[in-house]
This record gives sequence, structure tokens and C-alpha cells, in this order.
Amino acid sequence: MNRDVKGRDTSSPRSLSATAVDPRGRRNPTKSIFAGGLAGGLEIMITFPTEYVKTQLQLDEKAAKPKYTGPLNCASVTVREHGFLGLYRGLGSLLYGSIPKAAVRFWMFELLKNKMVDEKGNLSKGRTLLAGLGAGATEAIVVVCPMETIKVKFIHDQTQPNPRFRGFWSGLVQIVREEGLQGTYKGLAPTILKQSTNQAIRFFVFSEIKKFLQKGDKAKDIGVVQTFCAGGMAGAASVFGNTPIDVVKTRMQGLEASKYSSSWDCVKKIWRHEGVKA
Repeated sequence: MNRDVKGRDTSSPRSLSATAVDPRGRRNPTKSIFAGGLAGGLEIMITFPTEYVKTQLQLDEKAAKPKYTGPLNCASVTVREHGFLGLYRGLGSLLYGSIPKAAVRFWMFELLKNKMVDEKGNLSKGRTLLAGLGAGATEAIVVVCPMETIKVKFIHDQTQPNPRFRGFWSGLVQIVREEGLQGTYKGLAPTILKQSTNQAIRFFVFSEIKKFLQKGDKAKDIGVVQTFCAGGMAGAASVFGNTPIDVVKTRMQGLEASKYSSSWDCVKKIWRHEGVKA
């Protein structure tokens, strides 16, 4: 019987499989479900006020009389009229979806990554983009589209003189009752396009920054601070890369989405009436 330095039997195939490390550096995608879900919940709790302001500005059409002059004005008006917690209206709709969204995203990315790495465990730049596209498209169909539709309608509803939705579940029930289940899938095409490009950019930028910081040593831990900064830079890059798609998605999911016959019709009307800066 052969034993290793820790006294474990290494003579049987079972023992070898239990102690062996995947030579290609692949990780179990299931672990990403918990880690991704936790990260998604924390992310939305911290960033929701900016998400709220962004959605308000995207719904504040410039062709009509704009209510807000910019992000800071939107935030100050909201706090003045509804208090600080007004910036968290609609949080439930996004929190309920953000945890499974991040879980699905990281699970699918790891799954695709494991299938795409070469014999040395390396993932090329092109394949990193493809894995990110796949992860983003999957989360868009499974979680993001219905979640975003409810979020946008809820936030839009809260700006009306007589809001109809009392909360996440109230809004969900009314939307399904009036529009059917397909009512929660408004703007599916721009949502898939937005999420797939968003995650492709995010995973690609984060991967490249991490490689640069590791200086060729894949086993090197870059630390919490550098990981945080790399994630922030990747997130910023993904936002700048697909904001126009996000505007179209938000309009298609708002309470006045019926004025657009399709996502492309929405693009044309925004361009014609509000200009490229909208």
C-alpha cells in the first residue's frame, strides 16, 4: 500500500481521483451558484440608488417636458419628495432577481469556460468573450428580462399621480393578470443583447486585468483590494459599452411601451425625436 505525506492511501483509483487536481484548472460550476448569488445580493443592495436614478432618467423622455436636469437633480428631487428611502423604491423587484441572476451568470460562465479551456487550462481572449456572451444571454432569458420588466414598470408606476403597484408581488400579479405571462418578457431582444454584450465585456476586461496583475502566475492571489478594483473597472467598461441598448430595453419595458411596435421601432423613434444623446 502506498501512502502520501499525510498518510493517505494513494494506491487505489478512488483515492487518486479524490486527491488529484484537474490538470486543466477547471472548477466545479455548482460552487459558482452560491458565490454568485451572494455577490449579486450584496451588489444590488449597494448600487440600487444609482440604478433607480438611471431608470428614472431613461424614462424621462426628452421629447416631452423633462422632469429632471441630470442624475444629481433626479436624486435630490427624489429625496426631497420621498425621503432618502425613496431611492430604494422598487428594490424588492431587483433583489428577488439579482441573487438568481448572478448565480445563473457565474454558473454558466464557469460551465462554458470549463468546456473551452485548452490542455494547459488557458482560455483565449476570443473564448472568454464567447463564454461571457453565453452567460449573459442565459441570465437574460432565465431571470433578467422578467425581473427588469417588473422593476421598470414598478419604478415608472411610482412616479405616476396614482400608483397602482403596492409592491413587487402586487405589481407582478397585476402585470400577469392584464398582459399574461408574456407581459413579463417585454423587450426580450434588447435584454438578451444588453446582457450578453455586458457580460462579455465584463468577464473579458476582468480576466485581462487579473492576468496582468498575476504577471504570468495563474496561482497567484491578487488580493481583495486589487480584485475589487479590477471588478470595478470591468463593470464600468461594460456599462459604457452598452448604454444605448439599455435605454431601448428600459423604454420597451416601461408603462408606455405600447407606443413602440418593436425594439427597432423604439430605436428609430428615439433617434428621430430625441437625438443620439438620449
